[in-house]
Amino acid sequence: MNERILVLVRHGQSGWNLKNLFTGWKDVDLTEQGVAEAEQAGQRLKAEGIAFDIGFTSALKRAQRTLDIALAAMGSAEIPIVRNFALNERDYGDLVGMNKDDARRKWGDDQVLQWRRSYDIQPPGGESLRDTVARTLPYFVQEILPHVLRGESVLVAAHGNSLRSLVMVLDGLSPDEIVKMEIGTGIPIVYKLNADSTVASKEVLEG
Repeated sequence: MNERILVLVRHGQSGWNLKNLFTGWKDVDLTEQGVAEAEQAGQRLKAEGIAFDIGFTSALKRAQRTLDIALAAMGSAEIPIVRNFALNERDYGDLVGMNKDDARRKWGDDQVLQWRRSYDIQPPGGESLRDTVARTLPYFVQEILPHVLRGESVLVAAHGNSLRSLVMVLDGLSPDEIVKMEIGTGIPIVYKLNADSTVASKEVLEG
């Protein structure tokens, strides 16, 4: 039996990250910095000696490109890849495309902070983090976790909030704790799981 390895990586910087815009399900591409972050993620994983069996990503190209670039940097571009909207970023609804500073001026700091960092408050027309968990977690349990528990090494390239949904469960965090967690772009989080799906170890591959 191989080690049960699950690696999570948030996509590299996107064009709208750079412009400080609410992105959500808008299909925005990576910046040059985002491409470099994806390449660095692959190089860090290659240095760890991990050979992936399968990759999962969202329906959005910033995550798909991050996965493709990281795997290419590892020399593993040929592995099967599964794309599914269940791993998409949280949908920010009416805020999509709006500059975060403009939103604060329009609705006030406290209201925008609630929309961005509360667990169960939805922005207008959008999803709360709880809604994102309800979409992402069942997909993880049904489609991704079985590969890991079979002893495969799995790479998931997704988004800040869809990955928060997974980290919340893996790390046993409360709703209050998970909304405060920042997940950096292009920084792999390496989990090794026990046979019962609990976490044996966790390592964040920074710089």
